[in-house]
Amino acid sequence: MKTIHLDIVTPDGSAFSGDVESVVIPAWEGQMGILPGREPIIAVLNAGELRYRHDGKEELMAVSGGFAQVDHKKIVVLAETAELARQIDEARAKAKAEEKQQALKGVSQVDEGSIVAMQASLLKELIRIKVAEKYRKG
Repeated sequence: MKTIHLDIVTPDGSAFSGDVESVVIPAWEGQMGILPGREPIIAVLNAGELRYRHDGKEELMAVSGGFAQVDHKKIVVLAETAELARQIDEARAKAKAEEKQQALKGVSQVDEGSIVAMQASLLKELIRIKVAEKYRKG
C-alpha cells in the first residue's frame, strides 16, 4: 500500500511523525482528505478532528488551528495544539469547558477581544471532548 510521510508539529514539539496511508484534516473550507500522490497544496486548519491511517489503524487527534502543507512526498501539519484522542482526559476537558462557559456568561459585550479569545478556548475544549468521546465509542 502506498504511503506518505506525515509530520504533525506544535510549539511544544513533534506530536507525530511517520508514514501514513491517508489523512483527513479539518481545513478551513471543511474536511479535506489527503492520499499519497495528492497535488501540492497549503491549507489553513480549523480547530477540529484530524484523522490518519497508520499501519492499517485509524488514529484520531484534536487539533486547534494552524496550517498544513502537502507535497508529493510529505504532509506537514503545523498546529497550535495536537492531542491524540486516547490521551485526552475527557472528564478534565468537560470541567474546563463548563468553567469557560461560565466565564463567558460574566463577560461584558463591550469586551469583544476577551469574548473572542474565550470562545476560541471553549471551542478547543469542546473539540477535545468530541474527539475523546468518538475514540471511546470506537
